[in-house]
Order: sequence, then C-alpha cells, then structure tokens
Amino acid sequence: MEIERKFLLPALPPDLDRHPGQPIEQGYLAFSPEGVEVRVRRKGDRHFLTVKQGSGMSRLEVELPVPAPEFAALWPLTAHCRVRKTRHDLPGPDGLKIEVDVYEDGLAGLWVAEVEFPDEAAAHAFRPPEWFGREITDDPAYRNQALARDGLPRV
Repeated sequence: MEIERKFLLPALPPDLDRHPGQPIEQGYLAFSPEGVEVRVRRKGDRHFLTVKQGSGMSRLEVELPVPAPEFAALWPLTAHCRVRKTRHDLPGPDGLKIEVDVYEDGLAGLWVAEVEFPDEAAAHAFRPPEWFGREITDDPAYRNQALARDGLPRV
C-alpha cells in the first residue's frame, strides 16, 4: 500500500540545488476508469513495471524491477502517454522524505511535492511546510497518468 499526499508548489525551494535530482521517464501502458494503471519507468539506470489501483491518499501499488531489454520492448507502446521529470529528495519533518518533482517538456513549470507515510494516521497528522502550495492528493487531473494523457490541467 502506498500512502502519500501531493502538493502543488508555487515556487521551487531555494535550496533545491543542494539536493541532486534523478531523471525519471515513465510511460503508461494501460489505465481504467476504475483507477487501475500500468506503467513502465526508467529511473536513472533502473527500470520498473508498476501497477497501481485506487485513488486519493491510499493506493495499492506493486512495483517490479524489469531488465533493460524488456523495458525497451515496452517503452514504444507508451509513445503518446509519457511524463519526464527530475526528482529531488529533501529531508522533511519527523524523518519523512519530501520528493520534489520538476516536470519537463509540455509540463515544464509544474512542480509537485510528494510525501509518503508509514500509515494513514501519520498522513492525517502531517502539517505541510509553508512553502507547499495547494494540496492535490485528491485531484485526478494531477495524477501522473492524467498529466501524461491530458497535459497540464486547465485552471
């Protein structure tokens, strides 16, 4: 189970350059109106196949490593449904990690902070830092598969 909250950032944190980023490319193979999505991801030199189910703060997630040749065979199937971003890991309160995603290409200018939690009680107790913006955890337009498919949400 993945338990996370997501926030739209009005600006990047001023010390972001102190936290090296890792490039991420992910493409979507399938998704359903019921909230199931299947994606492949390249994170640095590692490759994954991920299945997620559900919406909102708590979602079922299964992530499997895949060898590079299998990733390369699947990647072309995602040609029109991809996201590229750079992820920066920042220390958060109470030992939590804040992942700041800086999106690229047609999503340039979109900055999102994600915080994963050990349980729902910790997620509900979390008070976001002042530099976080609006919470988008429950906004389906900001799910990565929606961004890959539809582009930036219209505000």
